[in-house]
Amino acid sequence: MADFKIADRTMAVLQRSLDLRAQKQQVIAGNIANAETPGYAARKMSFEADLRRAISSPELQGRTPNAKHFPLGNSGISGVQGQIVKKASHNPLGDGNSVSVADEMFDLSENQLLFEAGAQILKKKLSMLKYAANDGR
Repeated sequence: MADFKIADRTMAVLQRSLDLRAQKQQVIAGNIANAETPGYAARKMSFEADLRRAISSPELQGRTPNAKHFPLGNSGISGVQGQIVKKASHNPLGDGNSVSVADEMFDLSENQLLFEAGAQILKKKLSMLKYAANDGR
């Protein structure tokens, strides 16, 4: 009998995307909290390109011959990690702070909208599974 998975690759992508968006929200909130801290370098988190690359690459089913062996690489959706980089200061005040509250608020809004969209899609997929499990009732 073939392996049966309730959660497909789309659900794995949505789950990982929501996890990374929650991390990005914390990075943005940290920037806003330190908007007036002298010398604070704003941080930017990006993961979208890595997630796109993982989606377009085939899912490798690497199995180790022994359970005590290390797994074969970190490829696939679950291996996508966010990259956090510090932004250099271009502040004319000269205090070394590189946080632009307007930019951070825009990033916060965009990230929140994308998180909510992903959550709604995941909710719809789960409701379709529930519908199928209840024999269409």
